[in-house]
Amino acid sequence: MKSVIETDNDYVCEIHSPIFQLLNSKQVELIRSSKTQVIFHRGENLTKQGAYSSYILFIIKGLVKKHIEDESDKYLNLSLHASGELIGLSSLFRQKKYTYTTIALKETQAFLIESSSLQAVLKENSDFSYEMIQRYCKENQRIMDLLHNMTFKQMYARLSKTLLYLDEWSVEQIFQLLTRKDIAAFAGLSVETTIKLLKEFEQEKIIELHDKAITIVNKNKLYEYSQL
Repeated sequence: MKSVIETDNDYVCEIHSPIFQLLNSKQVELIRSSKTQVIFHRGENLTKQGAYSSYILFIIKGLVKKHIEDESDKYLNLSLHASGELIGLSSLFRQKKYTYTTIALKETQAFLIESSSLQAVLKENSDFSYEMIQRYCKENQRIMDLLHNMTFKQMYARLSKTLLYLDEWSVEQIFQLLTRKDIAAFAGLSVETTIKLLKEFEQEKIIELHDKAITIVNKNKLYEYSQL
């Protein structure tokens, strides 16, 4: 992690996001005075599950993977996050600990905003609070969808749903940034099962495999499998 100061070429002066345009001048100044700008290199943690949370992260640019983990280094991938998104909302009013780990999949620049300042603005500004609640609900919906997938879907459906979700990030060349273990952890499958199913999908001409790259060539069939 590298701190970014005003004289650096990477420095970004303001938070360019519609949600922060809802703040009045006093609230803008409060957020401005409580934020620090940093760059996370690929593979570095933005947050660590169980660690004390004193700030919320706003992603300026980059790509982040979120997962939950246990003591044996097993993990389940939850979602991906990119420019304009906030990391750490679940710890804002709860136990003051991060409930998940987030890792930079590529160089990621972010603002670290002190939680206390964000809480103060949320209490004062109802429009801003409403938008933050919407973002939090979107995160929860993703987790509910994932839980449903893990609990009620067959392995073909789980991998199909995962590939469809990841394909939404194709502009990021997402499959080049993920290992087969990462893909397996999005689907809640073993690495061996994931590799086996990917090869079956290739044989059925649903996908094409080129080293790490995965290209979906029959999205309709993949969607059909995702409903099993």
